[in-house]
Amino acid sequence: MIVDYSFKVRWGDTDAAGIVFYPNFYKWMDEATHEFLAAIGYPSSSLYAEQQVSVPLLEANCQFKSPLLFEDKVTVRSTVVELHSKVFKISHKFFKEDEKMVAEGYEIRAWTSFKEKPKAYPIPNEVREKMMPENAETVKN
Repeated sequence: MIVDYSFKVRWGDTDAAGIVFYPNFYKWMDEATHEFLAAIGYPSSSLYAEQQVSVPLLEANCQFKSPLLFEDKVTVRSTVVELHSKVFKISHKFFKEDEKMVAEGYEIRAWTSFKEKPKAYPIPNEVREKMMPENAETVKN
């Protein structure tokens, strides 16, 4: 599954020069992951409310290729690129409106139960099937 998450850069996302301050890319990757989960039928809020399950971040990385500026229209294209028993790696590619890639990064997250002490659990098969890159249909949000 490939999920597109689109937004416009806001003034508060930029530094004094009007260039996006780098931590915002990590914020947007986080948002894109939650959009991805919602697109495959597992919105984070419902997942936690109904099953006390969340996907805490284990690792994040981002490479910046070109700056984003105030009011740029951006699309983050997200797809799971590695799927292990309890952990998944989700890739995020940032594109400007002209389809120029301006950054790419990834997050590694664990399928975790918070019913008691936080503990990673195997990702359910029905979730895995929807996450798998082989099911590469694009969903725009």
